[in-house]
Amino acid sequence: MLFLGVDTGGTFTDFVLYEDGALRIHKVLSTPEAPERAILQGIGELGLMERLHELHLVHGSTVATNAALEGKGVRTVYIGNRGLRDLLTLGRQARAELYNLQPTPVPPPVPPELCVETGGRLGADGSVVEDLTDDDLAALRRTIERLAPRAVAINLLYSWRDDRFERAIEQALTENLFISRSSAVLPEIREYERGIATWLNAWVGPLVEGYLHRLKHALPCARVAVMQSSGETADAAQAGRQAVRMLLSGPAGGLVGARFVAAQADRRQLLTFDMGGTSTDVALIDGELRLTSEGRIGPWPVAVAQVDMHTIGAGGGSLAWIDGGGLLQVGPQSAGAAPGPACYGHGGTQATVTDANLVLGRLLPGAFLGGGLRLDAAAARAAVARLGESLGLGVEETAAGIVRLADEHMARALRVMSVQRGVDPRSLTLVSFGGAGGLHVCALAESLGMRQALVPVHAGVLSALGMLAAPPGRQLSRTVTGLLADLGPTLEQHYAELMAEGGRALAAEGVDPATVQARRSLDLRYRGQSYTLNIPWSDVASASEAFHIAHQGRFGHRLALPVELVNVRLALAAPALPLQLAAAPRSAAECAGHATLYGVREEASIWQREALAMGQVIDGPALITERVSTTYLAPGWRCRVDPVGNLILDYRA
Repeated sequence: MLFLGVDTGGTFTDFVLYEDGALRIHKVLSTPEAPERAILQGIGELGLMERLHELHLVHGSTVATNAALEGKGVRTVYIGNRGLRDLLTLGRQARAELYNLQPTPVPPPVPPELCVETGGRLGADGSVVEDLTDDDLAALRRTIERLAPRAVAINLLYSWRDDRFERAIEQALTENLFISRSSAVLPEIREYERGIATWLNAWVGPLVEGYLHRLKHALPCARVAVMQSSGETADAAQAGRQAVRMLLSGPAGGLVGARFVAAQADRRQLLTFDMGGTSTDVALIDGELRLTSEGRIGPWPVAVAQVDMHTIGAGGGSLAWIDGGGLLQVGPQSAGAAPGPACYGHGGTQATVTDANLVLGRLLPGAFLGGGLRLDAAAARAAVARLGESLGLGVEETAAGIVRLADEHMARALRVMSVQRGVDPRSLTLVSFGGAGGLHVCALAESLGMRQALVPVHAGVLSALGMLAAPPGRQLSRTVTGLLADLGPTLEQHYAELMAEGGRALAAEGVDPATVQARRSLDLRYRGQSYTLNIPWSDVASASEAFHIAHQGRFGHRLALPVELVNVRLALAAPALPLQLAAAPRSAAECAGHATLYGVREEASIWQREALAMGQVIDGPALITERVSTTYLAPGWRCRVDPVGNLILDYRA
């Protein structure tokens, strides 16, 4: 088999091919209007079109993410119980700006004319408050036919207890609709969060399903899988119906890749930042990936399990601009893949972070993409100079300001994931990846007081590598409410049912049930609370004590109150591809030259990363170039090459 990991980013589409124990990497410019075009281009350039029958492709897709963020979902009807048509519009009544008494009106997720009411209402105990009649179903069919949507989201009260009414509505509607029902998407309490997840799934589902269909049609003999937001893969044939679980598809691949590669260097407590062309994603890894059910996409909560990360609009393609007060700003707008930064020579005229790094000498024009894209230094200087004229600064000073601002944006995001959660970043290793991450790693580590950093091997395409290192798997949950002490004996039955559901899905992908590993956990809270903590499940006594300890650690106190169960969770994972990284060369590389960097007294040595030997040591300032990225080793930093080619950075000043 040929194993190909693909990460579709806002600027570049990255490829990592694993064949017979060897890795090949490749990049092409993304085609946001039709992401499959860039994938097919890369497959062709890698010479794989004649070997599709051997190809197993795992990719991270931005189709769901971009559609949600840009508000470009399909026409969707929302169906709720009578009296609750405005549920998604009302939300939690939480204000984005607490002290702003005149907030800007936010359009509702679903326009009022597309919100439909019907019967089929349950009470909190599962009893029928209002039946769903044949007349209700006939009226729904007529309404849906009149409104002519592409998708329908069904969200009835307490459907997690009994989904018969949602199933009846689904069966009554025409087959040419994309139908998303809450009891299948997220069978948990909290009707607003469940409703938003169901609506998001319906809103972007046809786009994801259509994209995957086009990709499968273009690769008829290949096996195609998709990365889920939780860090496991799913077969493309099943993933299209669960589009809401792909909103963090690409970033999840980066975290899987970071964890896999850092483990080769025996580093497991990590603070990661993935800096691409459009955005930067930061996360905390403590041995395992941290998942959350309280994520967000744009203004909406996403209650399905996903990697716990914080994203900001700061990337290599982030535009520098001057605000109304005459101050320099960077991002969140991006030059994207077209036209891209000015230095790409594709028509871009506005200065970006990449242009600034080129002006400062931290990027070498002929080393970008292995020489496949020669950077236009004159165009970069011209773009930065135009900005500098308005600020009354020279071109290098302006470029340095752009980079410092971008660094501060990213440092602030790293503090959100560490300091603001009570974690001292000085005890962690900063792991940088993405095409632009290595240029900023030293500055970010210094700003957080960190003395250790790691630039993984293949850092520029680590998200694509993570696609290959990710296991096939599923995250399943259901609400079971009551006191833990009372419900403990019944939990084995719930886990057995979830195991059967997940096992069927994985078996359909060819996974041997005997190889599947299960991790069981519970969402617990004190009686009377609304917030829960996720605790591993083994027995009532162990889970209760673990909850008390976790509550003490998170909130500083424990209470003499009964512990209440809210949700049962089951994580299933099959074995991942036994990926092996090649050993670094044995013969030490020689310096490839020197470069003058703005603001740095000494000349920076230049090194080809692929030639660096195991154990080789480099002192900053230095530029370490590779085919898809560059690492800037600042003065005061020392770099050591580990056995598989990771760069281990230590601050020695």
